[in-house]
Amino acid sequence: MITSKQRAYLRKLSHDMSPVFQIGKDGITDKVISAIDEALEKREIVKIHILETALLDTRAACDEIAQNIGAEPVQAIGSKFTLYRQSADEKKRKIELPR
Repeated sequence: MITSKQRAYLRKLSHDMSPVFQIGKDGITDKVISAIDEALEKREIVKIHILETALLDTRAACDEIAQNIGAEPVQAIGSKFTLYRQSADEKKRKIELPR
């Protein structure tokens, strides 16, 4: 569980990021979840865009994916949301969270 200060720091980092994934009319599939899982292992933070054709609620989709892959929801605004998970490999860790 991350603190509000850490969440604010992660929001700041993700502000200028472009979405890495788009979720379309097929919704949240196993393929999408595994791709996000792999990206989080490499990047630690990802932004995801939900297309209008998906007909998904952004907050619900964010929470569902985060729960499936053990990530922390950082922010969900409009049709975009951000997830964070510390990399299991210490060599790939790039983000140092404030205390």
